[in-house]
Amino acid sequence: MPALSVIVSGHAPHGRLRTCLDSVTAQTPPDLDIVVTVSDTDGPARALTALHELRDPRVTVVPVAPGAPAATARAAAARAATGTYLQFLHPAADRLPDGAAAALTARLDALREAPDVLLLDHHHAPWWDDAVPSGTTDLLMETGTQGHTTLADHPALLDIAPLLGTRLINARLLAEHPELIGTEGHDELYLSYAVLLLARRITTCTAVGLVRHKDRPTQRRAAGPEPHFAAFGQYERLHQLAHAAAAPTALRIRLYDRMVGDYLTTLARRDELPPALLTEYFRCAARHTARFRPEGHHRPGGLDGVRHALLGHGAHLAYRLLRIANDKRRAAQAVAATRAERVTAARTRHRYRRRLRRSLDQDLAVFSAYWGRGVHCNPAAIAAELAELAPDIHQVWIVDPDRVPLLPAGTDHVVPGTPRYWDVLARAKYLVNNVNFPNGIVKRPGAVHLQTHHGTPLKRMGVDQRDHPAAAQGLNLEALLERVDRWDFSLSANSHSTETWQRAYPAGYRSLDYGYPRNDIHYRATAADVRTARAKLGIEPGRRALLYAPTHRDYQARTRWTPRLDLPRLADDLGDDTVLLVRGHYFHDRLPGPRHDRVLDVTGYDPVEELALAADALITDYSSIMFDYANLDRPIVLHTDDWETYTATRGVYFDITAEPPGHVTRSQDELTEILRDGTWCDEAAAKQRHDFRLRFCEYDDGRAAERVVRRVFLGEGEESLPPILPLERRTPAPTPEEATRR
Repeated sequence: MPALSVIVSGHAPHGRLRTCLDSVTAQTPPDLDIVVTVSDTDGPARALTALHELRDPRVTVVPVAPGAPAATARAAAARAATGTYLQFLHPAADRLPDGAAAALTARLDALREAPDVLLLDHHHAPWWDDAVPSGTTDLLMETGTQGHTTLADHPALLDIAPLLGTRLINARLLAEHPELIGTEGHDELYLSYAVLLLARRITTCTAVGLVRHKDRPTQRRAAGPEPHFAAFGQYERLHQLAHAAAAPTALRIRLYDRMVGDYLTTLARRDELPPALLTEYFRCAARHTARFRPEGHHRPGGLDGVRHALLGHGAHLAYRLLRIANDKRRAAQAVAATRAERVTAARTRHRYRRRLRRSLDQDLAVFSAYWGRGVHCNPAAIAAELAELAPDIHQVWIVDPDRVPLLPAGTDHVVPGTPRYWDVLARAKYLVNNVNFPNGIVKRPGAVHLQTHHGTPLKRMGVDQRDHPAAAQGLNLEALLERVDRWDFSLSANSHSTETWQRAYPAGYRSLDYGYPRNDIHYRATAADVRTARAKLGIEPGRRALLYAPTHRDYQARTRWTPRLDLPRLADDLGDDTVLLVRGHYFHDRLPGPRHDRVLDVTGYDPVEELALAADALITDYSSIMFDYANLDRPIVLHTDDWETYTATRGVYFDITAEPPGHVTRSQDELTEILRDGTWCDEAAAKQRHDFRLRFCEYDDGRAAERVVRRVFLGEGEESLPPILPLERRTPAPTPEEATRR
C-alpha cells in the first residue's frame, strides 16, 4: 500500500489544471498514488487527465457527474485512493513543488506512530505575485519538537490557514468518520478544521513550502456571495463538533475568535457583497457572534474590540458609522502623511542637490556598517589601517541615533537624515560600506565607492534570490542593481566569493581579491590579546569556551529568535569545565529563554572578532562566521538540524554538509556526544578544516586592510602591494590553551 495518495479534485480552467497535474506527476516516488476527478462533460479536462493517465501508471481518473457537488467528487476520489494518507489539492489554486512528495513520504516513514493528521507548511500568493512563506512556520516547528499533539493541547494550530492541501489525512480517520467528505456543505473550511478536531494524534512537518497555494484571479468577486454565506453553516457545524467532542474552553475560544475574525474580514471587504446582502451578512454574523461566544471569552482591546462588541450586539448602524468615521480618519491621515513626506523629501532633495554642486573633498571618507549600527566589520578594520597609513584623510561614520552612545571615544559621526549627513555624502571622495548606501545617493565623478561585503556567501544573494520568495521578500531588483552600479570596488576573501559577487551583483566594478580586513586580527593577535579577550568575558583559564553563533532563518520573523538548541541542557550535559558563548544574528538583540550561569549571552558584544579569539571552538549552522573563524584553525562543528528547510527557503550556493569545516550534527544528542568524547577536535575534523581553509581562507593572511588602503586610498598599483602568503606560511593567533602556557 502506498504511503500517500494525492487527490486532485475541483473545477479549474484548463491551464490551471495542467499546471497542477504537471506538478503532481513530476513527483518522484514510484508508489505515489494520484487520483484525479473530472466531469463527464468537460471535454478538454477529460482529454488532459486521460493523457496523464496514459503517460503515468500512477494516475487514476475518476469520472463524476456533471455539476456534482465538491463533496461528492472528493468522496469518489477518496474511495478510489489506495494510500495510507490522503492529500486533497484544488487544481485551480494548489500545486506541489519539486521533491514535495518525496519529503512527505520520508517524513511519514520516519514516524514511529501513525498520526491521524500530518500538518504541513505552505507558500501562499495572491494571483499577481510570487509565493511567500505562510507565516506559521514557527508554530509548526514549535509543535513539531514535541512529537504528537492534539488540538486540545495546541489550540493555536487553528491559526494555520484552512487549506486541505496542508493536511495529510489518515485514511483510517476518514473511514471512521465517512460523513466528513461525503456530506454536501462540508467544504474546505469545515474539513480543514474538522479533521484537526477529530484527530487523536497530530504531527507537523517543518519542511517549508511543501504546498504552493495561489489565489485565483478575482476569485472572491467571481464566486459571488455564496461562499461567504456558506461559511455560516460550516462554522455552525464546527461548533457543534467541538461541543460533541467536549473540547476544552481554550480550544472553543480559539475557534470562536477564528470565526469572528473571518466574519469581520468579510465585512471589511465590503466591495465583495452588494449593500443589501452585506446587511444580511452582518445580521447572520451577529447571530453567530452572540450565540457561540464561549464562557470566559474576553474581547480584544482597542478598535478591534469595539468592532467585535458591535457585531456581537447586532449594532449594524453603529458599525457602519464607525466604519465611515474610520474611513475619513484614514483618508485624512494619508493626505497629511503624504504632504509631510513630500515636503520633507523636497527639502532633502534641494539640500542634497546644493551640496552636490560643491567640489569633492579629496580628504574625506564616509564609512558605514550594517545600516548604521556603528564601527564594525570590514569598514572598521579599513578605517583603523587608514588612520595609520593616511591620517590626513578625515573619517566620518554614519550611525543611527541609538548607536551613538556605543561609539569609540572621539569618533566623528553623522546621524542619517541630518543636514551634515547629506553634506558629507555629497562631498566625500571615498564611501565605504559593507551593505549599500541609500537609493538616492548620487555617484559623483571622481568619487570612489568601496563595497566590502560582510561575509563569504553560502546563502543566495542579490539577483540569485529571485527564485526563493522567503529570502526575496521586499527585494526590488531594479533598485538593487542601480545601487550596485555605484560600486567601484568589491572586496573578496576567496575565489568563490569573487565569482558569486560577479553573478549576484552584475556591474562594472573591479574585484579586490585581497582578503577580508576584519580577519586580519586572526593572524595578528598575540597570546596577550587572547588572554585579554577571555578575561573580559570572565572565562577562567582551563575552561573550554564554545562560541555558538547561529544565523537568521528567513522563514522566521526577525523579531523572534528561537535557538535551535536547548542551551541550558547542553551546558549541563557538557559539565562545569565548559562555558557557552551565545552570539545571535545582528537582527536580534538578546538571547530569549531561561538563564544559566554557564550560558553567556554575547549577542550584543562587539567586536565579534574578540569572541572568536576567546573561543576554543565554534558551533554554528549556516552563518558566514565559519569562514572567518576558520582562519584561526580551531575546531568548527556544524549543527544543521533544519538543512532541508533552510535550503528550500533561502537557497544556497553549495552543500555545506558535504564540504564542511568539521563534523556535522543533526540532533542535540549527537552534538553533545561529539563534544564530550573528543570527536569535535579529532584528526578527521582537522583534515576537513584544512581542506576548508584552502578553499575559503584563500586571500586572508593578516594584511588585507593594508592592501585595501594602499590600493584604494593611496592609489598604489597591484605590483607594489604585499603578496598573499600561502596557507602553510601563515601563523594564526594562539589558541586559548597556547595563550595560557605563554
